[in-house]
Amino acid sequence: MQTTLLIMAAGLGSRYGGNKQIDQIGPNGEILMEYSIHDAVEAGFDKVVFVLKPEMKNLFEEMVGHKIARKVHVEYAFQDYSSLPEGFTPPQGRTKPYGTVHAVLCAKDVINEPFAVINADDYYGRDAFSAMAQSLHSMRGKKTAASMVAYDLHNTVSENGSVTRGVCEKDKNGHLLKVTETYKIMPAEDGTIRDYATSEQGIILDPNALVSMNFWGFTPWFFEAAQEHFNTFLAQAHANPLKCEYVLPTLVDELMHDSGLQVDVLNTHAVWFGMTYQEDKAYVMGELKKLHDEGFYPSEL
Repeated sequence: MQTTLLIMAAGLGSRYGGNKQIDQIGPNGEILMEYSIHDAVEAGFDKVVFVLKPEMKNLFEEMVGHKIARKVHVEYAFQDYSSLPEGFTPPQGRTKPYGTVHAVLCAKDVINEPFAVINADDYYGRDAFSAMAQSLHSMRGKKTAASMVAYDLHNTVSENGSVTRGVCEKDKNGHLLKVTETYKIMPAEDGTIRDYATSEQGIILDPNALVSMNFWGFTPWFFEAAQEHFNTFLAQAHANPLKCEYVLPTLVDELMHDSGLQVDVLNTHAVWFGMTYQEDKAYVMGELKKLHDEGFYPSEL
């Protein structure tokens, strides 16, 4: 059974201060998503779909696309306003994409098989891709099945600023019960991890809480359900119409409660790291160099 890896690479990278999707951070000039692709191919994925801004395609192909196409089937999809529903016009002055649900929907015409979704600027770990590949194969014939790779909150925060995470709850059978998109999470001076979105002092969070890092597994049914909910989102009035977004954790939570979506929480030994801010770059570069030096990755991916 074919399985596809969808990589969301159209983000503006505003907090990072540049186009981090194509920043060369590996010891041999690798960009971060090359590690995800390498691990996915090793796990048995046989197609990669890149969701890009249209103006990035030529540069992206030169830097990584042609190289990847020698290893796995590659498709491109583009996240811009031309993919929005007919009759909907973004408000004047808006330039941002409409979030990760919009990104996934941009690829609906090139994916007809179970697929995984990841961010371009995160390192997820080889074990995570192996677990996801097995999960996608188990979805054969299960329309409303899904899965996610969860990570411990304390391993996903940044010392350089706040982050947004989907904080998860699961039942005793390992099924996701709830996912809450939580904003402005960061370490406090007393060593706790707090959510500062609604409180100046911050709400203390469990450091071992499971969080989503946008590593999801879905069946093709997801596109139909996502489109319906996305259309509803666009039709609603929003407090900040120039910046509002519809994100995957929010959609997944809605589908679990109104469409019977069952999400398996995949436990792995994988370690996550990523780049939210420029100051995160040195740490990520060091971790990747260690993996190469230890022989976990070849000298050239």
